[in-house]
Amino acid sequence: MSVSQMVNDRAGAQCELCSGQSNLQLFKVAPKAGLSVDENILTCDICANQITQKADLAANHWRCLNQSMWSEVSAVKVVAWRMLNNLSDEAWARDALGMIYLDDAELKWAQDGFVAANDEHAIVHKDSNGTKLAGGDTVSLIKSLDVKGTTFTAKRGTAVRNISLVPDSAEHIEGRVNGQKIIILTKFVKKS
Repeated sequence: MSVSQMVNDRAGAQCELCSGQSNLQLFKVAPKAGLSVDENILTCDICANQITQKADLAANHWRCLNQSMWSEVSAVKVVAWRMLNNLSDEAWARDALGMIYLDDAELKWAQDGFVAANDEHAIVHKDSNGTKLAGGDTVSLIKSLDVKGTTFTAKRGTAVRNISLVPDSAEHIEGRVNGQKIIILTKFVKKS
């Protein structure tokens, strides 16, 4: 059984954050690799777009966190903590943030992948055209690249799906090309 199917079964075919049931997708909780069930959650597109900052935060939508923050799934609690921090201007979110419990490993995970929505000093990944990139995006290579440590060249125009952002470098992303996980400079990609 695939990771996607196992996460879907765990979630009961509904968003693990807001309980929505339409346009569900697997969401890798950075900076984890997303290779196991425990590193992913099932989200609706509304939640996913706001988490990745592709859409503006709708504070009332996130009142669902008052329930989902009590999940037994670590990845759900990590995302809840991050979103509550992004909504800390709201009194209800500050109250919830004071109540949420994460053990030491969960808190480290939450902090390692956290980028505040309003943080002007946050690391922002941009493609060769200056378009903001987010985890899970698809990009295309604008130049053929020799891949170090392998015997192949990643050809110009190759699509790299479901990218990961390197948290401490705005110039690097991770993705899979020919089944190999590689690090790519953002100046050699454009968002698809």
